[in-house]
Amino acid sequence: MKLLDRLERKFGRYAIPQLIVYIVGINGLVYMLRYGMPQSDAISKMWLYPHMVLKGEVWRLFTWIFIPPSASLLWIFFILYFYYMVGIGLEREWGSFRFNVYYFTGMAATVLAAFVVGEGTTAIYLNLSLFLAFASLYPDFEILLFFILPVKVKYLAWINWGFIALTVVTAPLAGKAAALVSVANFFMFFGRDIVSSAKNRGSALQRRRSFAAKLEKGTGRKKTMHTCTICGITEDDDPVMEFRYCSTCEGHYEYCMKHLKDHAHIQKTLGV
Repeated sequence: MKLLDRLERKFGRYAIPQLIVYIVGINGLVYMLRYGMPQSDAISKMWLYPHMVLKGEVWRLFTWIFIPPSASLLWIFFILYFYYMVGIGLEREWGSFRFNVYYFTGMAATVLAAFVVGEGTTAIYLNLSLFLAFASLYPDFEILLFFILPVKVKYLAWINWGFIALTVVTAPLAGKAAALVSVANFFMFFGRDIVSSAKNRGSALQRRRSFAAKLEKGTGRKKTMHTCTICGITEDDDPVMEFRYCSTCEGHYEYCMKHLKDHAHIQKTLGV
């Protein structure tokens, strides 16, 4: 990103190092305030309400990011730790300046959407955009779902994309706007890579199809990737069949699941 490079050279010294540490820390303090003083109306003065901002309560333009999600005391610890882990991971990958730009761009887009629709919102979609960026950079990173089941973040990212799409389709106008702008910073950072990757996949697929067509034309049969050594079945004969190589047979001999464990192992001998 040439523009970001220029901006970083000019304004990089003004970046806030470990920005996510301050955000998570204040979220924790606000949660303890709400937990210890449930009758207090202090948190209500932090929400992003455009009409209140226009009345002079300009601090609401920033304080809404410090309102923690509603959760039990145990869960809030893991939620805030997850925010911290994601934010630190992004900052280590990008540097402080670019992480600041990503976060503040998401903030600005959310505030703008709130004023356009005339309703406030929370930081849930902004935090979701952080997770989507993290999953794009570290797709195979594993977390323990429910503290037990290891799951790669790329699969959780697809679930979150589905959640955003569902929100856009079914939610009221304020929800639609918040969901849409939540990914504005994501596409600003990853849009070019997504388009480039899609073009490369399309070109590769076209080349494979062209090669397969030429091979089929020359041999009179369609090229397959998997063939069972015993019965000769291919993925075209049974699309759901799985194929494996035998670790005991000497050589690259592939078998369908029906014959993987039920075949005479092939052993090469010297002089043969």
